[in-house]
Amino acid sequence: MMFHPSSTQIKEQIVHWLKEDVGSGDVTTLSTIPEGHVSKGLIHAKQAGIACGMKIAQWVFEVVDATVSFEPLKADGDTVQQGDTLAIVEGSSRSILIGERLALNLLQRMSGIATRTHEYAQQVAGTAVRLVDTRKTTPGHRLLEKYAVQVGGGHNHRFGLYDAVMIKDNHIKAAGGIQQAVEQARAAIPHTMKIEVETENLAQVEQALAAGADIIMLDNMRHEEMRTAVSHIQAHSPHVVTEASGGVTLHTIAAIAACGVDVISVGRLTNDISPLDISLDLNEKKKGGRP
Repeated sequence: MMFHPSSTQIKEQIVHWLKEDVGSGDVTTLSTIPEGHVSKGLIHAKQAGIACGMKIAQWVFEVVDATVSFEPLKADGDTVQQGDTLAIVEGSSRSILIGERLALNLLQRMSGIATRTHEYAQQVAGTAVRLVDTRKTTPGHRLLEKYAVQVGGGHNHRFGLYDAVMIKDNHIKAAGGIQQAVEQARAAIPHTMKIEVETENLAQVEQALAAGADIIMLDNMRHEEMRTAVSHIQAHSPHVVTEASGGVTLHTIAAIAACGVDVISVGRLTNDISPLDISLDLNEKKKGGRP
């Protein structure tokens, strides 16, 4: 089931983001545009990709000025081509220009994440592998960015430190070993919560199995070693979920999927993203943009 950000939660953040941008007032707009002036804003793609964040952009303009109308012409998940109009915004010119940058920033980044995720998802289409994101998100934007991953065809890993146990290398060092870390976690958490252990070699995989991990992450393993680890886990504990992580790119993800893992987590889905090139022009679209 797809997660949808709530309007109340996001609108509260939009208020703060607008304060950061507008401050005491948009001096340029207020000094050059007369009160009562109205315009039609055309939000359009200057680059092909996957649209995402349409409702979020609408909420920005609603927070700025409830009288501004927002007509979406594309929905989240739609493929857009260069030159496509995504939405039409009509109303106070001042209000449109005040909300323009925040609306575009969110729309561009979310569409960039959805587009990147779609590219990765296409590489493993037809397999049983689940493509998931990570916690490598922009502070304050995690809900939006994880939603964009879903729109692009991916799935969400844990949302934060609170909803699953993930024992990584530093936890293992501090706890005194994998066995100790798993035992201590199991004693502290509810029975409904899963425990995942990050492993870097076959010896650690064996330790994680012996400790009773529910999910075993195979971190930065060579493909041959990963195949061996997956076969061993499936032979001894077929209920344990295997996750590949680390160094996953568009060029390597298909080969990683072929190793037989259940899940592939990719930090690049939300990290180091190129925003989709999207603009807002008043009354008519300017030419130009990337193919």
